[in-house]
Amino acid sequence: MNGIEEFHQIDELNELFSGRRLIRVPVEQNVPFTQRVQALVDAREFQRLSEISQLGLVAKVYPGARHTRFEHALGVYLNALQYLRQLVRDERFREIVTPHQATVLIAASLLHDLGHWPFCHPIEDLELTGMPPHEAHASVFLAEGTEIGDILKSQWGIEPQEVLDVLVPQRDTPALRLIRSILSGPIDVDKMDYLDRDSLHCGVPYGRNFDRQRLIQSLVVNEQGDGLAITSKGKTAAELMVFARYVMFSEVYWHHAVRSATCMFARSFFELHEAFQWDELFRMTDSEMVTALQDASQNTTSEPLMQGVFGRQRTLYKRAAEFGHDHAPEIYDRIAGRPFRNLVGVSNRLVEIVSNKLGRRLCETDILVDGPPPHREVEFEVDVYFPKQGAFRPLRQVSPVVDALARTQFDESVKKVRVFVRPPLRQELTDFDWHSAIMNVTNEADAATV
Repeated sequence: MNGIEEFHQIDELNELFSGRRLIRVPVEQNVPFTQRVQALVDAREFQRLSEISQLGLVAKVYPGARHTRFEHALGVYLNALQYLRQLVRDERFREIVTPHQATVLIAASLLHDLGHWPFCHPIEDLELTGMPPHEAHASVFLAEGTEIGDILKSQWGIEPQEVLDVLVPQRDTPALRLIRSILSGPIDVDKMDYLDRDSLHCGVPYGRNFDRQRLIQSLVVNEQGDGLAITSKGKTAAELMVFARYVMFSEVYWHHAVRSATCMFARSFFELHEAFQWDELFRMTDSEMVTALQDASQNTTSEPLMQGVFGRQRTLYKRAAEFGHDHAPEIYDRIAGRPFRNLVGVSNRLVEIVSNKLGRRLCETDILVDGPPPHREVEFEVDVYFPKQGAFRPLRQVSPVVDALARTQFDESVKKVRVFVRPPLRQELTDFDWHSAIMNVTNEADAATV
């Protein structure tokens, strides 16, 4: 078994509280900045993250949300050090994870968003043919002979493939599953940073109302030895983190105006993407991609959408109808989870119906239907360890708050099906029966596929 002192010889852990070399990010976070961390941060592809926004289109509604994936990556790296500092006290952790594997985790936490491209998540939700997931896209920058790959080998003593194996699982061992759960799991270092940071920059309190330190101090290895758990002392902090994520989705990420901008962008990208090569597009910064899409949209039906979102005069589409799982399940169940191209078909058919009602031909992008994408959010499955009983129990079994969210389904509680229309149309369609129209359109579509 590895001793605690062997882990503390890792440069970044050793420098965690030294105050010698550091870089500061909001709010008053001192991030250890060793020579090998600086080498990665100074690399061209990492610097690119400073020109890719963390929240993308959220800034169209929350003006302060202009923080970048560069800042977020540093925060996740800091969290990884804090998690490791706690976990290396756990004898079971030291039996499973070696100091070398802990070093791989530190590098992976810093590089976890390397494969992100601008507006990554709404683009991924389109599920376009041939589009790589952003985690797999990171392999482009971690290949043999790349700047970052060479730094990992020469200064970190790590093979780039080791980092990639954490980001895009290839091998399966208890140690790797444990490391991955720290980076991507129910209470991972990524969520720990983005909830806090997104809340800060959006100017809302929701994502910051949980006790980070209490939660970190309660971390232990789960009963199976392949993931994180918390002691009973961290139960309340974990409940509040679960609830923070719920409220951030409800009030920020799935805010109706944020979804309007997202839906407008998604429809434009869907219509324009064939004009671009994936590799070329995904190496761009935010501003470069916006310029390229605006140029490609000229004299097309996507032009008013792109101008409405990114033009000098912000003109977001208006919410004409909204359907939730709680009050309109018959509509929600018909739209939620449909591939984006199917939503385009529903939108186009609604345009035809509304055109007939108004007696004039509308543009095919005047009406947009937005709904939850096929993938679902990660469930909050984490165990709580009760030392006196020596027993692990699922958090949802000991927490009425988490159990309620789990039983009602997280996605169905915070995500809605919405119809957005070009602003002048909303007043004209005040009395339009969107419910019946969508029921009819989806019946037609389902009949056509039989």
